[in-house]
Amino acid sequence: MIQVQIAEHPPTVALKGTSVPAEAALRRWLSHATQAHILYPAIAVLVLAAIWGTTLNLITVERAAAEQTAAASGRSLAELYKARVARALREIDQTLKIVSYAYELRGRQAVLQELKAGALLPPEFVVSIADSKGDIVASTQASAMANVANQDYFQSQRQAHTLAVGRPQHKPGSGGWTLQFSRGLNAADGRFSGIVIVSIDAAYLVSGYEPSALGEQGVLGILGTDGVFRVRRSGAKVSAGDMVDYAALVAATDGAAATPSTNAWDGVRRYTSARRLDDFPVAVIVGLSADEQLAAARRDMHAYLWRASAASVLLVLIMAMLGYMSRQLALSRLRAVEERIAQAERVQYLAHHDGLTLLPNRSLFSKLLGQSIDQAHRNHTQVAVLFLDLDRFKHINDSVGYEVGDQLLQEAAARLKACLRGGDTVARLGGDEFVLLLPELNEEQYVASVAQKVLFAIARPFVLQGREFRVTASVGISTYPKDGPDERTLTRNADIAMSKAKEEGKNKFQFYSENLNANSLERLTLESGLRHALERNEFRLHYEAKRDTQSGKITGMEVLLRWQNPELGTVAPARFIPVAEETGLMVPIGKWVLNTACLQNVAWQNQGLPQVTMAVKMTASQLYDQNLLPDLAAILEASAMDARLLELEIHESVQLGDFKKTLRVLSGIKDMGIGIAIHGIGIGTSTLSTLVQFPVDTIKLDRSFIRDATSSTEDKNTDRKVGSNRDAADKA
Repeated sequence: MIQVQIAEHPPTVALKGTSVPAEAALRRWLSHATQAHILYPAIAVLVLAAIWGTTLNLITVERAAAEQTAAASGRSLAELYKARVARALREIDQTLKIVSYAYELRGRQAVLQELKAGALLPPEFVVSIADSKGDIVASTQASAMANVANQDYFQSQRQAHTLAVGRPQHKPGSGGWTLQFSRGLNAADGRFSGIVIVSIDAAYLVSGYEPSALGEQGVLGILGTDGVFRVRRSGAKVSAGDMVDYAALVAATDGAAATPSTNAWDGVRRYTSARRLDDFPVAVIVGLSADEQLAAARRDMHAYLWRASAASVLLVLIMAMLGYMSRQLALSRLRAVEERIAQAERVQYLAHHDGLTLLPNRSLFSKLLGQSIDQAHRNHTQVAVLFLDLDRFKHINDSVGYEVGDQLLQEAAARLKACLRGGDTVARLGGDEFVLLLPELNEEQYVASVAQKVLFAIARPFVLQGREFRVTASVGISTYPKDGPDERTLTRNADIAMSKAKEEGKNKFQFYSENLNANSLERLTLESGLRHALERNEFRLHYEAKRDTQSGKITGMEVLLRWQNPELGTVAPARFIPVAEETGLMVPIGKWVLNTACLQNVAWQNQGLPQVTMAVKMTASQLYDQNLLPDLAAILEASAMDARLLELEIHESVQLGDFKKTLRVLSGIKDMGIGIAIHGIGIGTSTLSTLVQFPVDTIKLDRSFIRDATSSTEDKNTDRKVGSNRDAADKA
């Protein structure tokens, strides 16, 4: 047993000993082969080989199929054309035989007319008889040739009385071709006595050319055994007379036209087939253009190559991307972690800062203000909140664009930060609203100093994109704990104080007081009521008569707007019109006033009252409304009021706001026939020399203007004399 085991197992043990390193080597090889820089290129090579092998094989198969189809189509068309030409030639030969037989039987030239009268001659054929000298002695149609003795078909009939096909001849006066078919005539004693000729239009024999089957470069032709084309057509072109090697062409193409060859007569590669006509001395030629027949196969080949190329490029890109991604995977993971951390920090920053100015936003300001209030409460100190709004910023935004407006906001933010201490904060709440936080205050004097410094900083000119802009600021101030116990109350009260600063002329600061809060509540009540006043029909129009001081007659009416509110009672225009202007409600209200006044004027006229002018005051927002002129035209048309009876009154301060724009609007109003009046002259800054540049019909002078223009004493209010430059202009 021991010997048997020793004898049988050592080879197995030896095999096992060698298989261990072999398996390890295989594992190492597989591990190496599956690495990205080897595996992906190997897969790419295999897939590319499969793509291109399949593509080239498909191209080869489809081209071979297209060539076989073209060759078979050429053979089929050749057989069809051969049968058609054979029928035509047999008909021609039959006609020749009939004329020849009748002539030899009757022996007179009048036989043609007899046969024609008997409808034995095809009408499309021209049949002629020539005597033994070649003179045309009879014809079914006048012939341009009087003698054919020198024609090849005449000479051939002297040798043998068989069907002869003459060489093509040009038609007289045209570019066409004619063919002459002939047979000899014998006298009673058997001597040659002439020939009978059938002339046809050569194009007749190729009229069966069909572009749908033959294409634009195919060919149909009849080739004589002498190598001369009797007729040939390719596309729409018909030609004849070309000479080729008959034996070579017919021998090479008779039967199957498996491959294309270049035709000697025009240099076009065609699948050419030739068929001899056994009973006639001609052969038919049919050719299909190789370019046309293989066009579809070429298009398919290009499509296959393009697809294979696109697939190859895509495959290479994918493999390259996969390889690159696998090599960079570890680094990408690390970078992704770093990016997530940076993104979280960025999101955290953006959540608490303004994206344009990089200042703290409302959310962060609220937190900082809350912390400052808590600290001030512990330390028994004060906190000040300054609410700031830029005056005329909207005008800059609308006139020169948001890009300049954004630059102005960034510059304003930088100036505000320069006005504060290190521990103070400036934030942007949105739009042109900023808020300043001054913590750890012991006295309000510092607050006033900072507010004044802010006003001076903002009032300095802004130079943006090479242009100078000027804005001012209105600042409202509230302090803790006097003006509120929490951040919301302090911010709201500072906003109320800022609104008061705007009302008092802007470019100033205002401390909050309880009285301001009451005024703010009143304004909110007015604004809320105004938004529903039109739809609730709360507005009323009163009409004040204008009289001639000498005659006492009424010359016009002045429209006075009143608001009858159920809660507030009768609200004076001085209270609600400024609010309507600021909230944008004055435009629809003014439109209602104009429409109602015009309808009332027309109603008075319909009642038989005399025509009077109707004066309606216009505010700045109405005058600069882009729909003013179309609205005026629509109101006048709807009310049927004469435009000359309407007079629009504009305050002198309004019309001087934007000279060019005001002039354009007033000119448009004037072109409609509407009167224009300027009121408030003498209490503003305009002079008559300025007013005369506008298309004004009426000016209404303030009493102070008349007093200043006629007084020789010093004005106590303005501390100026009549002798000043302005007084001189006013007197003028």
